[in-house]
Amino acid sequence: MRPRCAARARPGRRRLLALLALAVGLPAAAPARAHEYWLEPSTFAPHAGDTVTVSAFAGTGFRGERRACATARVVRLAAFAAGREVRTAPPVDGDSLFLRAPATDGDGMLFAYESNAADIELPPAEFDSYLEEAGLDRVLAARRAGGAAPGPGREHYARCAKSWIAGRAGSGARSPAGLTLELLPLADPARARTLAVRAMFRGAPIAGVLVRAWRRPLGPRATPLPGATRDSVAPAGTARTDAHGVARLDTSLPGEWLLSCVHMVPAGEPAEGEWLSWWASLTFARPDGP
Repeated sequence: MRPRCAARARPGRRRLLALLALAVGLPAAAPARAHEYWLEPSTFAPHAGDTVTVSAFAGTGFRGERRACATARVVRLAAFAAGREVRTAPPVDGDSLFLRAPATDGDGMLFAYESNAADIELPPAEFDSYLEEAGLDRVLAARRAGGAAPGPGREHYARCAKSWIAGRAGSGARSPAGLTLELLPLADPARARTLAVRAMFRGAPIAGVLVRAWRRPLGPRATPLPGATRDSVAPAGTARTDAHGVARLDTSLPGEWLLSCVHMVPAGEPAEGEWLSWWASLTFARPDGP
């Protein structure tokens, strides 16, 4: 479903909106303080007929706080089964659950969310540190060109998150969800020991994007451990996309996995800040054993 997008905030309200978003738990936390944003199902191994609920988290090191759904921020919110979009209940503003969908025993389920853009302004050192960590080398070089000290980083950013529940086959994981930026697996993430993912921006592959991966243990019945109480961890692996937009990562160990990347371009309008960015993520689980 595609709820109507909210109007863009005026530049003079950037700082206020960021503070309010943090206070009420909306998914607009500053990128430098909540680097990753991901979707997480109630279980990665539902039985047919179960209702799967999906929440959103923001944080660092695969540890984060649950975010409330802000319907004014939703550009796309969808569930797919056997590669087809399935009907879900409309999102509720302020609800901690973004999606509810009946589980299937078919070819797996895919959940997708995209937000509209929010504005943020960060101090120069903090913004440059974030660029370096996210692998945005070209943006960092552009800020440092000319010899003068770079000013604060002004960014207009959006979130694009997906989560995959494996089924009998992995074809559903390889189907695009229609997000502006997305990580598209080229095999079933639950089965591929070395996972190839293609970074797609507006339907086209993009080269040179840094893809980072984190892994956490799963609880009983493939249930994710609480995001707010688990420890932050360093990335389990990183890889840059090649000329075809493909990055390859070792995801052979069991557990819950998070893949994340950022794509940033110069803004076309001064009201959008200096930069436009999109944050993409993909979560999935690998079971113990073959």
